[in-house]
Amino acid sequence: MAKLKIEDLAKIREKARRTTMLRKGAGRAKVTVHMGTCGIAAGARKIMSALIEEIEKRNITDVILTTSGCAGLCSREPMATVELLGKPPVKYVDLTKKKIREIFNDHVIGGKIVKEYALALGSEKTSY
Repeated sequence: MAKLKIEDLAKIREKARRTTMLRKGAGRAKVTVHMGTCGIAAGARKIMSALIEEIEKRNITDVILTTSGCAGLCSREPMATVELLGKPPVKYVDLTKKKIREIFNDHVIGGKIVKEYALALGSEKTSY
């Protein structure tokens, strides 16, 4: 294995910093990829990779990208939830890389829900 140079370490640090920002930063939008075992088996890692590629390609810094476990709808995986600031969350199902890129462009960037891929609007949380 070749020795690492200072420049190599700087690149690794920058990539880790960007990844941490995506998971913990404050932003105008949040995208959660559901990555329980069923989601991973159905292709959730490809969905996450496509989102990371889009964020890096466009140099977007105000979108939080995170993961969660199973959402309870294994037969509809891979799934992702999009939350825009001040709007109810939208759960998208049966995703492909092509579909998530369209959702990212139209919903996350453009603010328009992609109805043909959406399963539900609103939170599954119960208010007491």
